[in-house]
Amino acid sequence: MSMVALLLVIVVIGLVVWLINTFTPIPPQFKTLVLVVGILVAVLYVLSAFGILGHMGSVRVPTVR
Repeated sequence: MSMVALLLVIVVIGLVVWLINTFTPIPPQFKTLVLVVGILVAVLYVLSAFGILGHMGSVRVPTVR
């Protein structure tokens, strides 16, 4: 997996979180929860992509060379 692909995945995660927080009428507590979950998913994905976390169960994330 190239760094560009890794960056694109992070941008897509951020965009999805932003779209959910901007265009859905949900209480602020849930918006904070969506933000925290999005950040957690992105951090776990990056750690797994660099091989620090290992394989996350059945999710296959290619190793960055």
